[in-house]
Amino acid sequence: MDTRTFLDLRATDRPHHWQLPVSDHLTSGGGFLFGGCGLGAACEAMERTTGRPTVWASAQYLAFAAPRSLIDIEVHEPVTGHYTSQARAVGCVGGEEIFTVNAAMGFRPHEYSGHWVEFPDVPAPAECPPREFHFDPAGSVMSEVELRIAKGRPIEALPGAPGDGRVAMWARFADLEMSTTALAIVGDLMTYGLTQAIGDWSRGSSIDNTLRIIELAASEWILLDIRVHGVANGYGHGNVHLWSQDATLLGIASQTTISRKPEWARLGMQPKAYPSVPVAPAASPAGSSQVAPP
Repeated sequence: MDTRTFLDLRATDRPHHWQLPVSDHLTSGGGFLFGGCGLGAACEAMERTTGRPTVWASAQYLAFAAPRSLIDIEVHEPVTGHYTSQARAVGCVGGEEIFTVNAAMGFRPHEYSGHWVEFPDVPAPAECPPREFHFDPAGSVMSEVELRIAKGRPIEALPGAPGDGRVAMWARFADLEMSTTALAIVGDLMTYGLTQAIGDWSRGSSIDNTLRIIELAASEWILLDIRVHGVANGYGHGNVHLWSQDATLLGIASQTTISRKPEWARLGMQPKAYPSVPVAPAASPAGSSQVAPP
C-alpha cells in the first residue's frame, strides 16, 4: 500500500492544504494520534506539494489529536532552490495547532555515498521473540507493524537493574511500503528504550521527533538500533539508527520524550503482556512513496 492510502491523506481544493483523518490505526496506545504518523503525514504532504523527497524533518508536538478528529495540514515553502526546498507543515484541529514540522526536501546528484556507523550484531528476525506491550495494540498503529526484540528484556524482567542504554528491535509492516512515513513511525519508538535503560517502567510522551533520511532501500524488515543517551529532570533523550536487513543505513531518528512512571507501576502492579501480532509482509516491500527527483 502506498503511503498516501495508508494515511488516508486527502488533498483539498485549497493549494498546499491537506487533511488527515485520525483513524484508529494511526493512534498510540494512549488513544491519540501517534507522533510518527503525524510526522509521516506532514512529510508526505510536503513531498507532494514540493515534488521533492524528504532529506530531514523535525516535528514539535504541541497537543493531542483524538481519534476521528480531522487534522488540517498547511504546507509552506518559503525557499525553493535548484535542488532543495525549505518547507514547513502545520497541523491543526479546529484551529488548535497540534504539530509543526520543519523540513528540507530535495535530491542532489553526487558521486559519493556511504555510512560510518556499524550495523549491530543481533539475531535475525525469525530468531527473536515478539515485543510485548502493556496495552492491547489491536486498536492502535501497533496493529500495523510486527515487532521482534533483538536486544532487550521481557516484561517479566522488569523492574530490574538499569541497562546499558542499547535496545534493538526488528519491525515489519503489514501493508505499508518502504517510505518516509514507515521510518517516521518506527523511529518514534525510542521511548521503548527508556524503560529498558532505567530498568523501571516509564511512560513516555514525545515532545519532538527528528528524522534524517539516508536511503530508502528495499527491505522486508527494518532494524531499530535504539540508543538512550540520558534521562534527567523528567525527560529522556536518544536516537535510533534505522537499518535494512542487508545493513544499509536507511535513516536516523532522534527524540526527546517526557518520562513518567505509570500509576499502576507506582502501586506495584505488573501489567498484562500483549505480544506483537505477526503480520504478513507487504506485497511489494521495495515500493517507495518518494517522488522522483526534479
